[in-house]
Amino acid sequence: MPHELDESDPAPPAQPATTGTQLHSTPEAHARREAARQRKQRKGLVLVHTGPGKGKTTAALGLLLRAWGRDMRVGGVQFFKHSNANYGELRALARMGITLTPMGDGFTWTSRDLDETQAKALHGWHVAQAKITSGEYDLFLLDEFTYVMHFGWLATDAVVAWLQAHKPPMLHLIITGRDAPPDLIAYADLVTEMQEVKHPFRDQGIKAQPGIEF
Repeated sequence: MPHELDESDPAPPAQPATTGTQLHSTPEAHARREAARQRKQRKGLVLVHTGPGKGKTTAALGLLLRAWGRDMRVGGVQFFKHSNANYGELRALARMGITLTPMGDGFTWTSRDLDETQAKALHGWHVAQAKITSGEYDLFLLDEFTYVMHFGWLATDAVVAWLQAHKPPMLHLIITGRDAPPDLIAYADLVTEMQEVKHPFRDQGIKAQPGIEF
């Protein structure tokens, strides 16, 4: 009988596609799972979603949904989305009693007032710090937070040092955005890089649509 893949095996080995057959777990993968079960080790993970492709925030929202379904306390801060934003995910989360707070000014790459954008983002970090240390969350999202470090508005080593000192041990923290700094990647437990292969706007001129982009 093949061994089933479970969540304690973080990355099953790549195998060629098959038709009508089941993939078998390797003895090494089975041994890793058994060792993990014996250790019964748990920790609050730092997860980073980065890269140029679409889906970083979307994947993070999926984790919020999964954690909420497990009766975990979830929330987050969005660093650049406008404070008056009313996107589909915010409407859905509000109905579920989840607070994901937009703190920005609707930042775009051609922002007319980067000083204001920066000030709002830094204020978002102060709000996030208070929420992270509050003890009120089991999983927390810092959406678009990599940009704050990439632009030099916050020093990455200072952010990592603060998280090491103050993040509750069992709090799961998700950080999204392009250009994740190397020090953040080194600190994180899980890093996923989204790569763009095709995009409807770039390839077909199709604009952002409700339910997909917002």
